[in-house]
Amino acid sequence: MENITNLFKWLNSQLLRMDWLSDLIAFLLFKLFGLNKEDRVGASIHFFIYDVIKIFILLTVLIFTITYIQSYFPPERTRKILGRMSGLKAKIFAALLGTITPFCSCSSIPLFIGFTRSGLPVGVTFSFLISSPLVDLASVILLASIFNWKITAAYVVLGLILSVLGGLLIGQMKMEAYIEGFVTANKILDSEFTQLTTQVRIDFAKDQVIDVFKRVWIYIIGGVAIGAAIHNWIPQEVITSFLGEKNWWSVIVATILGIPMYADIFGTLPIAEALVKKGVGLGTALSFMMAVTALSLPSLIMLKKVIKMPLMVLFVGILTFGIMTIGFLFNAFNYFLIN
Repeated sequence: MENITNLFKWLNSQLLRMDWLSDLIAFLLFKLFGLNKEDRVGASIHFFIYDVIKIFILLTVLIFTITYIQSYFPPERTRKILGRMSGLKAKIFAALLGTITPFCSCSSIPLFIGFTRSGLPVGVTFSFLISSPLVDLASVILLASIFNWKITAAYVVLGLILSVLGGLLIGQMKMEAYIEGFVTANKILDSEFTQLTTQVRIDFAKDQVIDVFKRVWIYIIGGVAIGAAIHNWIPQEVITSFLGEKNWWSVIVATILGIPMYADIFGTLPIAEALVKKGVGLGTALSFMMAVTALSLPSLIMLKKVIKMPLMVLFVGILTFGIMTIGFLFNAFNYFLIN
């Protein structure tokens, strides 16, 4: 059993955390180029190069793999599967479906429209819409590479619970009347599924890797740069005075700060990592990350075009309350998750 545990730890450190990459970059910077690893400039450069390369490698592998799997579940097939379900089961499946679909809320909205047009209950479609940007598989693997599997497992479970409960609440309140008419007016007709060859699926996965990189690379570069600055240049006492884990209200502040921003979850993860290393509570850092990802202003503006204000207020209220609750829970059990 001990050998299996050690093997798992080795795989986690070498494949996910890529300690070999960190050591290689440290050797190149500090041995060959003579930078000082104790100096803020040297440490910042190491942080930036290591995190950018690591995230790009993981994203390439994960997006390709996930997209290949997605090719077996086109929207038509998915809506037919969901259409055969009802109640809690349908919302759980919709939340799970969100883990293998687009990587930000903006790209989830077109699928949300398609599911709504196909006649799926509003509660089911919102379970998908909440889950999709919060707990997609790529971000889950990246979260494990930055923190650990205990934190990742807790994050996934709580994110899925929020998605299911949010969908249940919206469904119980009968909010169908608050979806814009153009969404429900054009019904989607049934169509036959096209059987794709293996080569077509591979080409589709490659195209998705390129497409996602075009959309997120700037956020990754920016997020890692901000993370490096936080980690090496901003004094710890400055950060902890606002967002320190001893401040009970830090989760609320972090959530509110995250809403006006727009970045991909892959860009906010390095910021969350740097904040935790500076003494910010784990839940506070994750609340900021979730707010940026799921409640960003651009995605809310897009969503406002397809739903009316009462439903928008309910959706934002559920997500805000849920994100803050998750943040408080992570802060409360911070010690057990990190150690």
